[in-house]
Amino acid sequence: MELRDDQPTQHEVGGRTFLVADVQPLDLDGVRTVEVGVGLWLLGFLLLLPFYGRLADEGRTWWLWTCLAGFGLGLFGLEYCRRRRKARLARDEQRDG
Repeated sequence: MELRDDQPTQHEVGGRTFLVADVQPLDLDGVRTVEVGVGLWLLGFLLLLPFYGRLADEGRTWWLWTCLAGFGLGLFGLEYCRRRRKARLARDEQRDG
């Protein structure tokens, strides 16, 4: 994929002009975003754990296990994002050096 600098800086839509801001993405590789998500799933699990008896009485123990599954799957996603970041940095170093 080739990045070009000749992107439009404004768009005309329905008689209105919209300007395109030249900004960099905040989280290019997604690691921080996934870390926050994993942390929130773990927090949800830990906050629901003291209420296990009440959840079981109401048939809602799936809430607890959903949080645990979200945490576990998030760990796989975190490892994927970290490997992707590492590969991207290695590619950039190889291209630059």
